Amino acid sequence: MRDAVVVEAVRTPIGKGKPQGALAHVHPVELLAHTLRTLVERSGVDPALIDDVIGGTVDQVGEQAMNTTRYAVLSAGLPESVPATTVDRQCGSSQQAVHFAAQGVISGAYDLVVACGVESMSRVPMWSNVPAGEDPFGPGVAERYPEGLVPQGISAELVAAKWSITREQMDAFAVSSHRKAAEAWNAGLFDAEVAPLDGVARDECVRPDSTTGTLAGLRSAYHDPVFAERFPQIEWNVTAGNASPVNDGASAVLIASGETAARLGLRPLARLHSFAVTGSDPLLMLTGVVPATEKVLRRASLSLDDIDLFEVNEAFSSVVLAWQQETGADPARVNVHGGAVALGHPLGASGTRLTTTLVHAMRERGARYGLQTMCEAGGLANAMVLERV
Repeated sequence: MRDAVVVEAVRTPIGKGKPQGALAHVHPVELLAHTLRTLVERSGVDPALIDDVIGGTVDQVGEQAMNTTRYAVLSAGLPESVPATTVDRQCGSSQQAVHFAAQGVISGAYDLVVACGVESMSRVPMWSNVPAGEDPFGPGVAERYPEGLVPQGISAELVAAKWSITREQMDAFAVSSHRKAAEAWNAGLFDAEVAPLDGVARDECVRPDSTTGTLAGLRSAYHDPVFAERFPQIEWNVTAGNASPVNDGASAVLIASGETAARLGLRPLARLHSFAVTGSDPLLMLTGVVPATEKVLRRASLSLDDIDLFEVNEAFSSVVLAWQQETGADPARVNVHGGAVALGHPLGASGTRLTTTLVHAMRERGARYGLQTMCEAGGLANAMVLERV
């Protein structure tokens, strides 16, 4: 059976997703093109050999419309013969791109393929693709969930309530994320994965001086009297400090069959071992990481103790803390270089950002197995296991 290996992985620095953000001046096509260009340069491959480029973008509207990935391929200077497509599995879009790319390699449809993603939340704000007053869900969903679905922030509060996660725990988790990210930057552990752009060389949202005392002064980010009446169990402890910010960024990984990598003289960083995707309650939409983790471990014939490093997307601190409670994972192995609370969460780019960070961390630490999982809007989650080779 053919295998699929990651042979290169890069990302941009992550900027604040605001008009004054460090990367706000960069068109999203150019953000993604930068990672594609760097991927080709660092790997040394002939870009004409790339069979496909699969990219993730969440808000596919405005400057991120019209199959952004295709135009990033052209802007990057890759041959016109290299095809591209853009997928949407919400926050897991580019992790899904990795799944599709690797599955294509394993099946024999591809020999060399790029999985990538981009989001410019400064230029294309979240929910830009849903005009005010429009219903993206339709009458069937309204009938199935007559009380109505909820925004992700409310779901994060429901997760905190269900697992009895306190404000102090969430703030402490956030501070730890910033500390680990700052330490990784200071130790040069991000140097191999980050491709500086227009003078921006570091992630903009990392706050090394963050403290629980500072975070304790922040107000609830999602308090709403209507939801407070509907969900009296919510304590309104999710804040801007213990949730991921909005961001700009792009990331990309180059995937090949083991045979192709050997033929082209490419050094594999990790083998893409096993994959899973799950659906879950769309009200508690952020909890799919739990069954996804269980499912991918079964498919990999591994136990939790076999996993050396975990990357669990920090959309909200409550999500990772609930996942840790349910799985029993060792916190010392989770997001060892910090996560989205500190580094940022440019939606469509986050999946391949996690993969990029994970494969480099696995090599740096000599880890054999890594597991990546992400929660996604609508009650979805992706998970995959990687093995160092």
